[in-house]
Amino acid sequence: MKDKLENSVGIVQTKTVRVIEFDKPLKLQCGKSLGPIDVAYETYGQLNEAGDNAILICHALSGDAHVAGYNRTEDKKPGWWDIMVGPAKPIDTNKYFVICSNILGGCMGTTGPSEINPATGRPYGIDFPMITIADMVNVQKLLLDKLGIKQLLTIIGGSMGGMQVVQWAIAYPDFVKSVIVVASTTRLSSQSIAFDAVGRNAILADSDFADGQYHDKKGPTRGLAIARMIGHITYLSEESMRKKFGRELQSADDYSYDFDSEFVVETYLDYQGASFVERFDANSYLYITKAMDYFDLAKEYGSLEKAFAPAVCRFLIVSFSSDWLFTPAQSEEIVNALAAGGKDVSYCSIDSRYGHDAFLLEPKRLGLLISSFIEATYYQINNPGKYIFKDFQCKHTVKSLEQAKRARVDYELIESLIEPHSKVLDVGAGDGELLASLIEDKNVTGEGIELDEELVIHCIRRGLPTIHLDVERGLSQYTDDSFDYAILSQTLQTVNNPEKVFKELLRIAKRVIVSFPNFAHWRCRLQLLLGGRAPMTKQLPFKWHNSPNIHCLSLKDFDRFCRDLGVRVEKRIPLIKSSISPASFAPNIFAEQAVYVTSKHTNTTTV
Repeated sequence: MKDKLENSVGIVQTKTVRVIEFDKPLKLQCGKSLGPIDVAYETYGQLNEAGDNAILICHALSGDAHVAGYNRTEDKKPGWWDIMVGPAKPIDTNKYFVICSNILGGCMGTTGPSEINPATGRPYGIDFPMITIADMVNVQKLLLDKLGIKQLLTIIGGSMGGMQVVQWAIAYPDFVKSVIVVASTTRLSSQSIAFDAVGRNAILADSDFADGQYHDKKGPTRGLAIARMIGHITYLSEESMRKKFGRELQSADDYSYDFDSEFVVETYLDYQGASFVERFDANSYLYITKAMDYFDLAKEYGSLEKAFAPAVCRFLIVSFSSDWLFTPAQSEEIVNALAAGGKDVSYCSIDSRYGHDAFLLEPKRLGLLISSFIEATYYQINNPGKYIFKDFQCKHTVKSLEQAKRARVDYELIESLIEPHSKVLDVGAGDGELLASLIEDKNVTGEGIELDEELVIHCIRRGLPTIHLDVERGLSQYTDDSFDYAILSQTLQTVNNPEKVFKELLRIAKRVIVSFPNFAHWRCRLQLLLGGRAPMTKQLPFKWHNSPNIHCLSLKDFDRFCRDLGVRVEKRIPLIKSSISPASFAPNIFAEQAVYVTSKHTNTTTV
């Protein structure tokens, strides 16, 4: 037992508190009222004197309040997210006071269909009123009021838990400082609703369902097991299933030619269904999946932008590349709506083969994102006007960071071109060094866009609002002239369609600062002339086969590019190493790189 408790919150007790009395029922979104309401919850760590270190974790469909540690010494498994919650873990209980409660409609201690209906003296069954995600969140707020929590540092949730998180940000904006939404959505796709419908029909069609009044009988175990099997398939990815199961037979060398489970994947699903039946209530499954189906913020508020209008907290949105249940595209919908509304939002799509279950199985990268985002939020709350990125040092150096550092143009020069208190978008933000300097030194309102996952994580760790995005897909979430400056530093030559990207930045920003290496520099010319090979210089440290640069351009090329597009060049600064090369002295030959300040106006050209 001692080994189990190392780096764990230890033995914890699930507590229950009444938040709604019988004579003062809660009005639900469906129009009906419910009372009394009891809530099961667990807490870990200590609330500090300022009361500003509280974190709420919202669980998914089949979860409960037991997120970490053990309820009993004989428990074989810890809480469902023990890998993330505990001393020195990403959600560090040495620093933060963590709360997790079982949702309204659940079957793990909070009032739900299996609880006694005071009007009849028997379990509610399907007489339980229909509930929504908003109802769940309202009950969570009542719990926090009972616990004396005045504000939340962060709310975290994956899957259905993420739905609760975004509802929190909208319903109680002044109560929440930041939210983390993992592998979730603001509305289920028709495909997801279809899977839920099949699962519910499996339960309702079970002859032992007994109109929901099965609690003193066998119950619809077969139907619930099938529902779980269907759901579990959606949590995995094709790749993870292929690597985990393949087409292997469980115990035979050849087919049995009958309908018994014989493939490994079949017996695995049998096990998942059987174990789920032992701990979950079929009626709760019906009500919770229906609540997920009903959740649709765009429909309720008219659009996602309108839905998020009240939100004032910081947002971190995380998706997983192989998740086909709650896809990265659904997360990007949230990100785009938040960005369109000018919210503080960061986003990262983690490359993972685990499908939707990745939020339970990717503790390293997800944990790094979560811990860094929480730390940055806490620091900024307690140190107004300051940011953790000032003396930030990344402990996880990667090749892409080194390449980014070598390839970047003179930061001080670009910084000198930007007016204080401006609104800035750094496209190809890299490791975030330039954006961090601008925020610190020029007090700009800054956002970053970066394609490389490792660099995105690095920027978020610095406390920078950064979106994981391929800029070539467009920036339609931003309206015209959303920014004073857009920066395209050492990036234009790396994109497939420079014209499309450049035009889009000119649309959303009043000025676009572009920097690029000069491929017509005399060293490049000489290496190509005498050596007959693709040039390598300090500004172009890559070989032809591993270079991110897919376009070779000179100062003359970019001048003509701007003329053809009718773009005004306000400043043209050729650079030799760290000094400014005089424009009159053959800059197309002697400049190693160049910085341009451009705008969409075509009046005059200043160099």
